[in-house]
Amino acid sequence: MSEENKQQANRPAVLINSQYIKDLSLEIPHAPEIFAKINQKPELKVDMNVQSQKLASGDYNVTLNIALNGDIANEKLFIIELSYAAVVSINLPQEHIEPVLAVEIPHLIFPFARNVITQCLTEGGLPPFMLSPVDFAGLYAARKAAGKNQTQN
Repeated sequence: MSEENKQQANRPAVLINSQYIKDLSLEIPHAPEIFAKINQKPELKVDMNVQSQKLASGDYNVTLNIALNGDIANEKLFIIELSYAAVVSINLPQEHIEPVLAVEIPHLIFPFARNVITQCLTEGGLPPFMLSPVDFAGLYAARKAAGKNQTQN
């Protein structure tokens, strides 16, 4: 086995090199009056998608985009949008890279993104809202069935 093949074999299959907040926005358009109406659970609408892009270094940048809207009594309580990203190295056969980028990496970084959202809402004077776990495999399968390729390799 050549030295290069040995190094390749010793590399982990997936390595998260860094995680970061790419973009974060919180709006509470009817503050402070809306705070008096927070005596019931708001209606929540969550939109989520995953994007990935190959970097010049051969690594990948995976971005989890989350938009969360909360309404109380047909009035906008808050709008929060987060783009949370990770730079990852993947040492797998090419046919496994797309599912790893679309399912496994978002699954690994979601708890951190959820924490950012919860903390931001709390710091904004709102009750903490905990996002439920996400079935990224189901989202990926639905997008594949719809013919949408999420990765840009």
